[in-house]
Amino acid sequence: MPARGLHEFTLDTPTGRIAGLRSQPGGPRVIALHGWLDNAASFVPLAEHLHGIELVAPDLPGHGASAHLAPGADYSFAAAVNAVLDVADALGWERFSLLGHSMGAGISSLVAAACPQRVERLVAIEALGALAEVPERTVSRLREAIAASRALRGKSLRVFPDLAIAIRARMAAGAQVGSRLEERAARLLVERGVVPVEGGFTWSSDPRLTLPTMQRMTEPQIRDLVSGIECPTRVIFADPAQPYLPDPLRRERAALLPAGELIVIDGGHHLHMEQPDRIAELVVAFLNAR
Repeated sequence: MPARGLHEFTLDTPTGRIAGLRSQPGGPRVIALHGWLDNAASFVPLAEHLHGIELVAPDLPGHGASAHLAPGADYSFAAAVNAVLDVADALGWERFSLLGHSMGAGISSLVAAACPQRVERLVAIEALGALAEVPERTVSRLREAIAASRALRGKSLRVFPDLAIAIRARMAAGAQVGSRLEERAARLLVERGVVPVEGGFTWSSDPRLTLPTMQRMTEPQIRDLVSGIECPTRVIFADPAQPYLPDPLRRERAALLPAGELIVIDGGHHLHMEQPDRIAELVVAFLNAR
């Protein structure tokens, strides 16, 4: 269920229908972007503590209750940047701040770097920039992605006879990639991330989201991207670090921010859901700073 003060919304954008959760108007305007295969419910625990913030948390395309991209379209970071700008335009927001978690923090990094005239402040949780690839993996990554895309066609979705099994599956999937998730947090994401079908429930997210990315930036490109984020930025990472972004690397990236600061606290990958009061304190103080 939505947090107190949040309500459902839908927007018609060039990307397609975008659904999500938002608070009442008033205070700094913030677009909150969730992580990969999560949804707007990722920010429900945090929203309880974000007093004086106008929060809009969309389900990114292909996630939650938002529309899937058209057949043949690619879920790239570039497409996600345009989707975020489409949301801002539909809201009538010329200027806004960004709050992102994991993949959402990566997308927020790109939006902030690409559109400095529109982004006032950035809070990036558990990511900064994007996942890097070495140039020598360009061809093999492209081949793997295309092969996986063709193999996915016609594949049936798993049906869960009840929500409890889907919740356990979500927790197990997170544990496999080092992103352990508490049951109460997993329940929030699952309740928004499934649709009823004959025999139970299945994921509402687009199966194409599970495909390998066809192309990634190199680390030098990502460093140039981070260096181009001009707005004040607060980066919040959990300790221990995720395997794909070791602590030395994430500290090196954060140090490139022209107006950035890094905060590391004990916790898991979804620390904004599992320690919402502590994270909200850091978010509210930063977004209200002038």
